[in-house]
Amino acid sequence: MPRLVLIGPPGCGKSTVGAALASKLSINFIDTDVAIESSYGHKISDIFVDKGEEFFRDLEFEALAQSLQESDCVLSLGGGAPIAPRAQELLKNCTSPIFFLDVSLAVAAPRVGFNRDRPLLLSNPRAQWQSLAETRRPIYESLANYVIKVDAMSVEEVVNEIAGKL
Repeated sequence: MPRLVLIGPPGCGKSTVGAALASKLSINFIDTDVAIESSYGHKISDIFVDKGEEFFRDLEFEALAQSLQESDCVLSLGGGAPIAPRAQELLKNCTSPIFFLDVSLAVAAPRVGFNRDRPLLLSNPRAQWQSLAETRRPIYESLANYVIKVDAMSVEEVVNEIAGKL
């Protein structure tokens, strides 16, 4: 099992914090979005456009299941990865601590950039992000062992807070 799992909406810092935390702990970092792109050979936005969301979610579930078998790593999940009931079941049976990186739209917006590489945010990106965040929040909260409000924190502060809870 991974040492810990990071979840949260787009722009909360899962990839950045995960990489920094893995470096601090001297362990591997796995980002399921990167794993999907690497194994499938296409960008996530292209997979969404060419194959559809359902196909992508199947790839995402496979990446999650495989990544949960990795030992002693920091695992960062794509924003939608924990949303499907089958993914929630896997995560509920995971003994690794799960950290929900909670972020506001005001902080996430400049990080995400609301560009074409975020397929679920193409039309009216701010409203779409807000809607996704509100829909997913109860799921993130139900899965998380820890919730960290990252708005006013630097990457180093988030890393140190997580490391202090391990």
